[in-house]
Amino acid sequence: MSRYMLVVSHTGREEALEASRLVIRTLAQHDVTPVADASQYGALSAGLGAELAQLGDVALADIELGIVLGGDGTILFAAELLRGSGAPLLGVNLGHVGFLAESEREDLALTVEHALEKKYEVDERLTLDVVVAHSGSETFRTWALNEATVEKAGGVRMVELVLEVDGRPVSSFGCDGVVLSTPTGSTAYSFSAGGPVVWPQVQALVMVPLSAHALFSRPLVVDPDSTLAVEVAGRDAQDAVLWCDGRRGCELLTGSRVTVTRSKESVRLVRIHPAPFSDRLVRKFSLPVSGWRGPQKDQA
Repeated sequence: MSRYMLVVSHTGREEALEASRLVIRTLAQHDVTPVADASQYGALSAGLGAELAQLGDVALADIELGIVLGGDGTILFAAELLRGSGAPLLGVNLGHVGFLAESEREDLALTVEHALEKKYEVDERLTLDVVVAHSGSETFRTWALNEATVEKAGGVRMVELVLEVDGRPVSSFGCDGVVLSTPTGSTAYSFSAGGPVVWPQVQALVMVPLSAHALFSRPLVVDPDSTLAVEVAGRDAQDAVLWCDGRRGCELLTGSRVTVTRSKESVRLVRIHPAPFSDRLVRKFSLPVSGWRGPQKDQA
């Protein structure tokens, strides 16, 4: 039976293109057909003798694995490409923090070897279904792995928002916006906004106001099966916008309602070196841990 692996690259960086072409050659040498999205096919196929198939000619359902070379933004793009396939993503960090990535550039050969031999575990990551409605009618629908963000747009000084959890209002204020995050996204925009870091194993949704003019504007952590909603309030027309993972979005009119729920479809991330999340947190953010001595054994 034929094997197909999608290769996704940060095509704006030559380092990523070179690494991606190396992966493509290695896959072909091991009788695995490398596949590229149409938007990246030209950049990835340049100078290659190895066969490179195109997504579309190869069915999404036939993709076994996505190998992603770049930063977190490239992994988010790959997650969008593979949505609905069930194929896991294996990230190789060629960016800065690369929190979603599993490996670094220097480990590329070993990473591909693990992929070829299927020597890895898979983490299931919670995602969000996001629906926008206005005047009772649905106007936009999308999803998010990291977060859905409602924020002011254009030259507006602030936007008036009402926050709701499970059909009940919890606060309203003028602000720069609000982040509705998954545990995976808790180390992304939500983290920058002062939200809590949530371990991936914890099933929860997080709501973090952005620069709210209010006495109570603390982050909220709620049940994963809760329904979060944000309404764009105010008497005058306001410029607001919805962004999901910084990739998909729409304009929001006054009176728009954004509803966020847990999606039935997860994103699957490959783990080659299973380790406590605390170790990844320390490594990715270069956190100071000097002086730690660990649990002390009883002295005889």
